[in-house]
Amino acid sequence: MTTQAADFRVKTPDQLHDELAQLRKEQFNLRFQRATGQLEKTARVREVRRDIARIMTVLREKAGA
Repeated sequence: MTTQAADFRVKTPDQLHDELAQLRKEQFNLRFQRATGQLEKTARVREVRRDIARIMTVLREKAGA
């Protein structure tokens, strides 16, 4: 399930960094599963990538404010 940017905006930068680390670990695991042919939910790769981009965008917005 993807998360909307508005959901990320209410979180603190520390929470966003934790979420970002978690998503990057998941992204690594998904890439590994895809390489070994074990990936079942192929759409999850795209969702995770977009959630990472959303978090990075919100973090940049907060840094600029």
